[in-house]
Amino acid sequence: MAAITRTPRSMWIEEGLRTLAAGGPDAVRVEVLAQALGVTKGGFYGHFADRNALLEEMLDSWERKGGNVRAKVRLAGALTFSSELLPIDLAIRDWARRDQAVAERLRRVDNRRMDYLRLLFGAICGDQDEVEARSTLAFSLVIGHHFLAADHGARSHADVLELAARWLLA
Repeated sequence: MAAITRTPRSMWIEEGLRTLAAGGPDAVRVEVLAQALGVTKGGFYGHFADRNALLEEMLDSWERKGGNVRAKVRLAGALTFSSELLPIDLAIRDWARRDQAVAERLRRVDNRRMDYLRLLFGAICGDQDEVEARSTLAFSLVIGHHFLAADHGARSHADVLELAARWLLA
């Protein structure tokens, strides 16, 4: 008789985050996740009391990943999000517009990210107003450039981002 294997808790969370990124919090349903994982939904309840418990765990996971700016800078560069985290981050930002508890988590993560940017920019410029302005512009660039549909003449979007990064870090 073969041993019964359980789908690890982390796989439910990661699939939940992928589903969140693709369709927002309403798309995160136990049945959908089970189907994506190729398992029955019964295993879900061995890890989580209900869907809300999963959503909380997903937010905890995102907060740990998103709040650790030093790791993000090492992995993805000072002015970019990782390709894995970006869709989740954008979905959580949208979710936060409708859910105050999610908005508070987003504020905590954004505050940690801004604190780290202030530390980085404080090392290259001494004026605190300039540190705050550069930090805000850099963070806004990272989030906002994904929504920008403007043409840049002969320059590509990536070229313009590189120019902006060089200017911010000058």
